[in-house]
Amino acid sequence: MPGAPLAGVTVVALEQAVSAPLCTRTLCDLGARVIKVENPDGGDSARHIDDVVNGLGAHFVWVNRGKESVTLDLKSEAGMRALHLLLDRADVLVSNLTPGTTARLGLAPDDLATRHPDLIAVEIDGYGQGGPLSHKRAYDLLVQAESGACAITGHPGAPAKPGPPMADASTGLYAALSIVALLYSGERRAVTVSLFDTMAELMGYSLTYTRHSGVDQQPRGMGSPAVAPYGAYRTADDQTVVLGTTNDREWQRLARDLLGRPDLADDERLRTNPGRVEHRDRLDAEIGAWCARHDLAHVQRRADEAGIGNARYNTPSDVLAHPHLKARERWRSIDTPTGPVQALLPPPVISGYDPPMGAVPGLGEHTGKVLAELGLTDGEITELRGRSG
Repeated sequence: MPGAPLAGVTVVALEQAVSAPLCTRTLCDLGARVIKVENPDGGDSARHIDDVVNGLGAHFVWVNRGKESVTLDLKSEAGMRALHLLLDRADVLVSNLTPGTTARLGLAPDDLATRHPDLIAVEIDGYGQGGPLSHKRAYDLLVQAESGACAITGHPGAPAKPGPPMADASTGLYAALSIVALLYSGERRAVTVSLFDTMAELMGYSLTYTRHSGVDQQPRGMGSPAVAPYGAYRTADDQTVVLGTTNDREWQRLARDLLGRPDLADDERLRTNPGRVEHRDRLDAEIGAWCARHDLAHVQRRADEAGIGNARYNTPSDVLAHPHLKARERWRSIDTPTGPVQALLPPPVISGYDPPMGAVPGLGEHTGKVLAELGLTDGEITELRGRSG
């Protein structure tokens, strides 16, 4: 796309599930051409996790718009030959296959550095190389559990997985950031990004706190172990409001201007955040009692007037109809093999640039077109299609 930040960049993806596909969709959103090489026997596993999007998987529709799907049997000589022709013309290879697969295919970093020296090769794996877990399969929940994220989510004695696939998504975004940095620098290097290392990084506050205090902080549900008051409270109209303070000045405004409780504001035990954390149960009870006497609109209006951060607890159904998304025109129609669906614009708003919001590809939809661009004859393309089922 002319004017796109990554116009002219070609990315080949050997990807599945969420982490690598979100990485490459992010690059696609910025104008890169992404050629998704899929197994002809069913393709990306995320295509079939469910069928709720008019027969398509919700994960797949989320992270694969705008890509071109090419089916190649990489167990065959002809399939690998076609892949290397693609890599000859590509700027980036992104993969997140099962442990050891790229090495078996001759696509390890050293192999690629020799055969495709101008290629940025990015491999997303589960646990990184050189450790006792390096051989293991890694899914989002498994890595969130291994990294400690589940231990700080949920409630004491009832750990939970954070709802979004944080390990997959964050790793994909770190991979995309690495690619953009290397494209900017002009250097061609190999990059590995692991889900475990990414989640360990996101656990930074908790790990730092525990290292220096010796305390494993307990999960607080919709609160935070780090600050108080900060949590969810029921209102008189049976809604849930989330109120939070992050410093002593905000606490003073909450106590005096929102609750009308100068006695709390003047209480020396509550003057600083460590004291408020120690007395969080008392504060939650006071704030909860005040919220229970007022409806949500009143609470939020008063909180805004007092300069106190607040939000409404929403379900996914609520967010689909969220007036803030509607007012800012964040939804777009995109094509899929089974008809148009709604998708959110990518988060970055770049002046003068409209993300392409291309179609979700059918399995192998672009095989003939892409292989023809590589100079393969009709007969060779027919043979490869035959090998690909």
